[in-house]
Amino acid sequence: MIHRTRFPAKAILTILAALACPSLLVAGGNEISGYARNQTNGRPASGDTVILIRLDQGMQEESYTKVDEQGSFKVPVRYPGKQYLVRVLHDGVSYDQQARAGGSVSIFVFNASTQVRGVTGSIEILRTGTNGSLLHVSDMYEIWNQSSPPVTWNGTRTFEVQLPARAKISSVLAASSGKLGVMISATAVATEPGHYTVSFPLRPGATKFAFNYDLPYEGHASFPKCHQYPMQQFAIMIPPTMKFSSRSSAFEVLAPGNNRYQVRAINGLKAGERPAFELSGDGALPSLQAQTRTPAAVVPAAPQPGPPVSLSPLPTTAPHANQTGGFFRPLILAALAVVFYAFSLFMWRPSKSARPRRLRD
Repeated sequence: MIHRTRFPAKAILTILAALACPSLLVAGGNEISGYARNQTNGRPASGDTVILIRLDQGMQEESYTKVDEQGSFKVPVRYPGKQYLVRVLHDGVSYDQQARAGGSVSIFVFNASTQVRGVTGSIEILRTGTNGSLLHVSDMYEIWNQSSPPVTWNGTRTFEVQLPARAKISSVLAASSGKLGVMISATAVATEPGHYTVSFPLRPGATKFAFNYDLPYEGHASFPKCHQYPMQQFAIMIPPTMKFSSRSSAFEVLAPGNNRYQVRAINGLKAGERPAFELSGDGALPSLQAQTRTPAAVVPAAPQPGPPVSLSPLPTTAPHANQTGGFFRPLILAALAVVFYAFSLFMWRPSKSARPRRLRD
């Protein structure tokens, strides 16, 4: 006689769920495994340093290891219940992914160079409004590195901006494609008031910058814009009660679909082109807190220590898109999407505990 063992239905469902989600079988492990590949030469990133950073009351470096000849690595985890950041260093640039104990990651790195071809601008959106005797400005850029083979530009002055001479910067943030933003510093050019440079690596793909600053305001402000890279799209968002003027006839009025703000836009700027404009009058843009979306979980991507910042993504606008008369309709949608990005930057304030703490010897 054959005896058949009957499993409870609940037990069967549990087994099937575990088979469908292998990560459940390894959860709670005491290490994180991974694979690192150099996308510039298509080889394993052997010899690169791997740093495990615990995201607990800031960023604390917990352990180190090296990528082996096959591109694999394992790092021990001290606190399995915590969230971690796995950072691979290659040519002085960091490449990060979030992970938990028992999980695995795949990280792509790129060779770095001080000179890179194929860098261009995608979109800039300047959002502004008055706040008492100040004019607050959130100026956002998306820059594309389309180098082939793909390399990271890691040098000085990878990005530059020209702000009004009396601008007082409150924060500068940067984020590589699909990553959280980090606070970075801007260096003033001593002989050129309002000219600032940053040295943030431009990894292949999109890099986003945001300059938040205030201007002393007495009802009138001039903006001497000058773009370091060719810029496909440039838009300005202001309250409906403010006035916009420019000597450039290339600016067009866009219809945003509501009366809470107005938009001016210009298309196809060349590197070094100066589409200067002026703003006058008063008015604050409406609060966007009720409209902000919760961004997907993404990870920091800074070469130097810095606090991670939750950024809603800029709209991904591929460079060299169609430049015909139908261009401005998608730009309107892009402008609206970037408002959420601007708001998250404006509201964020850095934490003193956000810098990584190195392990003691």
